Amino acid sequence: MNDKQMVALQAAKYVKSGMLVGLGTGSTANYFIEELARLQREEGLKVTTVASSTISAITAQSLNLPIVALEHITSIDLYVDGADEVTPDMTLLKGRGSDLVKEKLLAKAASKFIAVADESKLVSHIGQNFVIPIEVIPFAWQVTKKSLEAAGAKGNLRPNVAKDGFWVTSHGSYVLDMTFDRSLDAKTLNDLISNTPGVVEHGIFYGLTDAVFIAANGLISERWI
Repeated sequence: MNDKQMVALQAAKYVKSGMLVGLGTGSTANYFIEELARLQREEGLKVTTVASSTISAITAQSLNLPIVALEHITSIDLYVDGADEVTPDMTLLKGRGSDLVKEKLLAKAASKFIAVADESKLVSHIGQNFVIPIEVIPFAWQVTKKSLEAAGAKGNLRPNVAKDGFWVTSHGSYVLDMTFDRSLDAKTLNDLISNTPGVVEHGIFYGLTDAVFIAANGLISERWI
Protein backbone atom coordinates (compact mmCIF):
# COMPACT_ATOMS: atom_id res chain seq x y z
CA MET A 1 0.00 0.00 0.00
CA ASN A 2 1.49 3.35 -1.01
CA ASP A 3 1.32 6.60 0.96
CA LYS A 4 -1.51 8.05 -1.13
CA GLN A 5 -3.66 5.00 -0.54
CA MET A 6 -2.86 4.95 3.18
CA VAL A 7 -3.85 8.56 3.75
CA ALA A 8 -7.06 8.15 1.74
CA LEU A 9 -8.06 5.12 3.81
CA GLN A 10 -7.38 7.09 6.99
CA ALA A 11 -9.75 9.84 5.85
CA ALA A 12 -12.42 7.24 5.06
CA LYS A 13 -12.49 6.31 8.76
CA TYR A 14 -14.27 9.62 9.40
CA VAL A 15 -17.19 8.72 7.14
CA LYS A 16 -20.33 7.61 8.95
CA SER A 17 -23.57 6.14 7.64
CA GLY A 18 -26.11 8.78 6.66
CA MET A 19 -23.49 11.31 5.56
CA LEU A 20 -23.48 13.31 2.35
CA VAL A 21 -19.84 13.08 1.26
CA GLY A 22 -17.99 15.23 -1.26
CA LEU A 23 -15.64 13.37 -3.58
CA GLY A 24 -12.43 15.02 -4.67
CA THR A 25 -10.52 14.61 -7.91
CA GLY A 26 -7.15 13.01 -8.54
CA SER A 27 -5.13 9.94 -7.66
CA THR A 28 -5.43 10.23 -3.87
CA ALA A 29 -9.13 11.05 -4.06
CA ASN A 30 -9.66 7.96 -6.22
CA TYR A 31 -8.36 5.76 -3.42
CA PHE A 32 -10.87 7.42 -1.09
CA ILE A 33 -13.73 6.77 -3.53
CA GLU A 34 -12.70 3.14 -3.89
CA GLU A 35 -12.59 2.72 -0.11
CA LEU A 36 -16.09 4.17 0.27
CA ALA A 37 -17.34 1.65 -2.27
CA ARG A 38 -15.63 -1.18 -0.38
CA LEU A 39 -17.14 -0.06 2.93
CA GLN A 40 -20.57 0.11 1.28
CA ARG A 41 -20.17 -3.32 -0.27
CA GLU A 42 -18.54 -5.18 2.62
CA GLU A 43 -19.61 -3.32 5.78
CA GLY A 44 -23.00 -1.87 4.86
CA LEU A 45 -21.96 1.78 4.92
CA LYS A 46 -24.80 3.97 3.67
CA VAL A 47 -23.72 7.30 2.20
CA THR A 48 -24.69 9.64 -0.60
CA THR A 49 -21.96 11.35 -2.59
CA VAL A 50 -21.50 14.51 -4.65
CA ALA A 51 -18.56 14.78 -7.04
CA SER A 52 -16.19 17.66 -7.74
CA SER A 53 -15.64 16.60 -11.35
CA THR A 54 -17.09 14.50 -14.14
CA ILE A 55 -14.31 11.93 -13.80
CA SER A 56 -14.99 11.46 -10.09
CA ALA A 57 -18.72 11.16 -10.77
CA ILE A 58 -18.06 8.46 -13.36
CA THR A 59 -15.77 6.60 -10.94
CA ALA A 60 -18.38 6.74 -8.17
CA GLN A 61 -21.14 5.55 -10.47
CA SER A 62 -19.00 2.68 -11.76
CA LEU A 63 -18.56 1.54 -8.15
CA ASN A 64 -22.30 1.83 -7.42
CA LEU A 65 -22.01 4.72 -4.98
CA PRO A 66 -25.21 6.80 -4.75
CA ILE A 67 -24.53 10.23 -6.22
CA VAL A 68 -26.42 13.52 -6.40
CA ALA A 69 -25.72 16.60 -8.50
CA LEU A 70 -24.15 19.67 -6.94
CA GLU A 71 -27.20 21.66 -8.09
CA HIS A 72 -29.35 19.79 -5.58
CA ILE A 73 -27.35 20.35 -2.39
CA THR A 74 -26.76 23.31 -0.07
CA SER A 75 -24.36 21.68 2.38
CA ILE A 76 -22.43 18.45 2.88
CA ASP A 77 -21.13 16.63 5.93
CA LEU A 78 -17.61 15.84 4.78
CA TYR A 79 -15.37 16.64 1.82
CA VAL A 80 -12.14 14.76 1.18
CA ASP A 81 -9.74 15.82 -1.56
CA GLY A 82 -6.07 16.02 -2.40
CA ALA A 83 -3.93 19.10 -2.93
CA ASP A 84 -1.06 20.20 -5.15
CA GLU A 85 0.58 22.17 -2.35
CA VAL A 86 0.04 22.38 1.43
CA THR A 87 1.54 25.19 3.54
CA PRO A 88 2.22 25.18 7.31
CA ASP A 89 -0.96 27.23 7.94
CA MET A 90 -3.00 24.62 5.99
CA THR A 91 -3.58 26.79 2.95
CA LEU A 92 -3.87 24.63 -0.16
CA LEU A 93 -3.11 25.06 -3.83
CA LYS A 94 -5.53 23.11 -6.01
CA GLY A 95 -6.94 23.20 -9.49
CA ARG A 96 -4.13 22.12 -11.77
CA GLY A 97 -6.74 19.87 -13.38
CA SER A 98 -9.17 22.79 -13.80
CA ASP A 99 -11.84 21.45 -11.45
CA LEU A 100 -11.22 24.16 -8.88
CA VAL A 101 -14.66 25.82 -9.04
CA LYS A 102 -16.57 22.74 -7.92
CA GLU A 103 -13.78 21.80 -5.54
CA LYS A 104 -13.96 25.15 -3.78
CA LEU A 105 -17.77 25.07 -3.68
CA LEU A 106 -17.66 21.69 -1.94
CA ALA A 107 -14.89 22.80 0.42
CA LYS A 108 -16.98 25.80 1.44
CA ALA A 109 -20.19 23.77 1.77
CA ALA A 110 -18.62 21.05 3.92
CA SER A 111 -19.02 20.86 7.68
CA LYS A 112 -15.55 19.28 7.59
CA PHE A 113 -12.98 19.45 4.80
CA ILE A 114 -10.07 17.01 5.09
CA ALA A 115 -7.16 17.47 2.69
CA VAL A 116 -5.11 14.35 2.04
CA ALA A 117 -1.62 14.28 0.55
CA ASP A 118 1.83 12.75 0.73
CA GLU A 119 4.80 14.67 2.07
CA SER A 120 5.93 15.77 -1.43
CA LYS A 121 3.07 18.31 -1.36
CA LEU A 122 4.40 20.18 1.69
CA VAL A 123 5.71 23.67 0.84
CA SER A 124 6.75 26.80 2.72
CA HIS A 125 4.54 29.11 0.65
CA ILE A 126 1.80 28.90 -1.98
CA GLY A 127 3.20 28.82 -5.49
CA GLN A 128 6.51 27.28 -4.44
CA ASN A 129 6.30 24.36 -6.86
CA PHE A 130 3.42 25.22 -9.19
CA VAL A 131 1.82 28.17 -10.91
CA ILE A 132 -1.46 29.44 -9.48
CA PRO A 133 -4.42 28.52 -11.72
CA ILE A 134 -6.95 31.33 -12.16
CA GLU A 135 -10.20 30.74 -14.04
CA VAL A 136 -11.23 33.83 -15.99
CA ILE A 137 -14.17 34.92 -18.11
CA PRO A 138 -13.06 34.39 -21.74
CA PHE A 139 -14.01 37.84 -23.05
CA ALA A 140 -12.24 39.50 -20.09
CA TRP A 141 -9.01 37.53 -19.96
CA GLN A 142 -6.75 40.25 -21.33
CA VAL A 143 -8.07 42.93 -18.98
CA THR A 144 -7.88 40.51 -16.06
CA LYS A 145 -4.34 39.48 -16.95
CA LYS A 146 -3.27 43.13 -17.13
CA SER A 147 -4.77 43.78 -13.68
CA LEU A 148 -2.89 40.83 -12.21
CA GLU A 149 0.32 41.90 -13.91
CA ALA A 150 -0.07 45.33 -12.30
CA ALA A 151 0.12 43.49 -8.97
CA GLY A 152 3.36 41.80 -10.04
CA ALA A 153 1.99 38.57 -11.52
CA LYS A 154 3.61 36.83 -14.47
CA GLY A 155 2.16 34.16 -16.71
CA ASN A 156 -0.23 33.47 -19.52
CA LEU A 157 -3.24 31.49 -20.66
CA ARG A 158 -2.97 27.74 -20.30
CA PRO A 159 -2.76 26.10 -23.76
CA ASN A 160 -4.92 23.14 -24.67
CA VAL A 161 -3.47 19.65 -25.00
CA ALA A 162 -2.90 20.01 -28.75
CA LYS A 163 -1.14 23.36 -28.20
CA ASP A 164 -3.28 24.91 -30.93
CA GLY A 165 -5.60 26.93 -28.72
CA PHE A 166 -6.51 27.76 -25.13
CA TRP A 167 -7.57 25.42 -22.35
CA VAL A 168 -11.32 25.64 -21.71
CA THR A 169 -12.77 24.40 -18.43
CA SER A 170 -16.01 22.47 -18.08
CA HIS A 171 -17.65 25.81 -17.23
CA GLY A 172 -16.39 27.46 -20.41
CA SER A 173 -13.70 29.54 -18.69
CA TYR A 174 -10.09 30.13 -19.69
CA VAL A 175 -7.26 29.48 -17.22
CA LEU A 176 -4.45 31.91 -16.48
CA ASP A 177 -1.44 30.13 -14.95
CA MET A 178 0.32 32.84 -12.95
CA THR A 179 3.23 33.29 -10.57
CA PHE A 180 3.48 35.98 -7.90
CA ASP A 181 6.21 37.40 -5.71
CA ARG A 182 6.92 34.91 -2.92
CA SER A 183 6.78 37.73 -0.35
CA LEU A 184 2.98 37.82 -0.72
CA ASP A 185 1.35 35.67 1.94
CA ALA A 186 -1.59 33.38 1.24
CA LYS A 187 -4.26 35.74 2.59
CA THR A 188 -2.93 38.65 0.55
CA LEU A 189 -2.80 36.52 -2.60
CA ASN A 190 -6.27 35.12 -1.96
CA ASP A 191 -7.78 38.57 -1.50
CA LEU A 192 -5.88 40.11 -4.42
CA ILE A 193 -6.97 37.49 -6.93
CA SER A 194 -10.54 37.20 -5.61
CA ASN A 195 -11.02 40.95 -5.93
CA THR A 196 -9.73 41.16 -9.51
CA PRO A 197 -12.60 41.74 -11.98
CA GLY A 198 -12.96 38.95 -14.53
CA VAL A 199 -11.80 36.20 -12.18
CA VAL A 200 -14.26 33.32 -11.86
CA GLU A 201 -12.28 31.42 -9.22
CA HIS A 202 -8.70 30.52 -8.33
CA GLY A 203 -6.71 27.67 -6.86
CA ILE A 204 -5.75 29.13 -3.47
CA PHE A 205 -7.85 27.46 -0.76
CA TYR A 206 -7.35 29.82 2.18
CA GLY A 207 -9.17 29.31 5.48
CA LEU A 208 -11.22 26.39 4.15
CA THR A 209 -9.36 23.37 5.53
CA ASP A 210 -10.38 21.71 8.79
CA ALA A 211 -7.68 19.06 8.72
CA VAL A 212 -4.69 17.95 6.71
CA PHE A 213 -3.61 14.31 6.66
CA ILE A 214 -0.06 13.75 5.43
CA ALA A 215 1.46 10.36 4.65
CA ALA A 216 5.21 9.87 4.75
CA ASN A 217 7.06 6.57 4.57
CA GLY A 218 4.11 4.55 5.76
CA LEU A 219 3.19 6.88 8.63
CA ILE A 220 0.24 9.29 8.76
CA SER A 221 0.09 12.58 10.63
CA GLU A 222 -3.22 14.36 11.24
CA ARG A 223 -3.35 18.09 11.80
CA TRP A 224 -6.68 19.62 12.79
CA ILE A 225 -7.57 23.27 13.24
